[in-house]
Amino acid sequence: MKDLRHFIGQLEQNEELVRIKKEVDWDIELGAISRRVYDQYGPCLWFEKIKDYPEGYTVINGECGTWRRVAIAMGLDADTPLREIYKEYEKRIEGRVQPNIVDRKSAPCKENVFIGEQADIYRLPAPLIHEGDGGRYIGTWDAVITKDPETNWTNWGMYRFMIHNQNFLAGWPQTTSQFAMMLNEKYVPKNQPMPVALVIGSHPLDHMVATAPMRPGVNEAEVAGSLRGEPVDLVKCETSDIMVPANAEIIIEGEIPTDAIVPDGPFGEYPGFRSGTMAEGVAFRIKAITHRNNPILSMTALGAPVDDSSIAASLTAAVGMKLGLQRRGVDVTDVYVPPEGVTHLVIVGVKTGGIEVTRKVLDFFIARRVMVSKVIVVDKDVDVFDMKQWIHAFATKCHPGRSIVVEHFVGKSNALTPCYDADERRILKGAFAAFDATWPLEWPKENIPPRATFKEIYSQETQDKVLAKWHEYGF
Repeated sequence: MKDLRHFIGQLEQNEELVRIKKEVDWDIELGAISRRVYDQYGPCLWFEKIKDYPEGYTVINGECGTWRRVAIAMGLDADTPLREIYKEYEKRIEGRVQPNIVDRKSAPCKENVFIGEQADIYRLPAPLIHEGDGGRYIGTWDAVITKDPETNWTNWGMYRFMIHNQNFLAGWPQTTSQFAMMLNEKYVPKNQPMPVALVIGSHPLDHMVATAPMRPGVNEAEVAGSLRGEPVDLVKCETSDIMVPANAEIIIEGEIPTDAIVPDGPFGEYPGFRSGTMAEGVAFRIKAITHRNNPILSMTALGAPVDDSSIAASLTAAVGMKLGLQRRGVDVTDVYVPPEGVTHLVIVGVKTGGIEVTRKVLDFFIARRVMVSKVIVVDKDVDVFDMKQWIHAFATKCHPGRSIVVEHFVGKSNALTPCYDADERRILKGAFAAFDATWPLEWPKENIPPRATFKEIYSQETQDKVLAKWHEYGF
């Protein structure tokens, strides 16, 4: 599966796509339809006729808005269980597949090339997604590619970009992001503009990789190839040496000047609330736009879960956290980020619990930047993927007086955490709470009550007897 178009075909085969042939207005209507479908756990939407735009200029929303669609993107059966999706992703994410470098003449994303003054962003049907947004957002389900000028490491990330005018975008990468750190540490000191490529409508797994918390130096094109199970075709940009997926629908090339800011937002962000007021964003000067014939603009109408953002982060963040905790010496069984918790809540299963292990888990999460605010640590017999099990463990095993560990910090919190006030967001002040929902290590075994479930409180003899007669009971 090389590209978005092949994926669309797979979605149709699995009845996960609805083609909307009626003309839809890019101004609010498209976003409102998309948001209501998310709220109903509905299908991926392909808007085939956009007001004010010629035939062939279309928009797709919700590529990875359900676990079924994530499984399809990974080439798995659509009904693959969640645990198996996690396991397969974790296996592939550790692999590396070298990309293919292709000539621009054979790159579909170069079928139409507009450079300089011809690179008018209004050629593309970017939607005004939510009422109250600061503008039309072209970058929501994207991959933003930047390059370290000293090491040549290329970073893929997912950041929002709003149309400012026909030649400029406004972006808001959080100061703790790799994008912002690369800009502020490598380009600003030299007063050197940072080249950027905004990739829209690539293979859905490319966008998943862009959400993943990869360590600096990791070649994300190689990771995307491992996830796909085949090399990613890359081609050089027209105005920089950044390499981009050759089969993507749209590439917006540009640079971030170090001496300019533009207003960005507000925006209905991934935690499920409008992000706040207009902010000082980075300016993205557009230098070129290339796209396929009949380009498909990929987007996500971000908001209250569940949507592409919360699903993607559930998978990519959780596996990244699991590997990171293991590197820290925590004996982890599994990590789950419930999509409903929009990465602000994490469930960590450990082989051996206790308050000290919980403190060790907390130390991992607050070591660098703190995008999460709450973690629940559970014993190995609790299935972290089963909400009823971890809620039960939290409700009954977490002592309210001695099982909660809280740390406060300044300068590294998530400015999009809705419960933080304006001053806390401004200085990135936050807190992190770890809830120990495991049995205390010092308790004698006989003090630990058995869980009253069929498999745990009844003898094997009783279980076998009941199961042997199950159909006789009338079930």
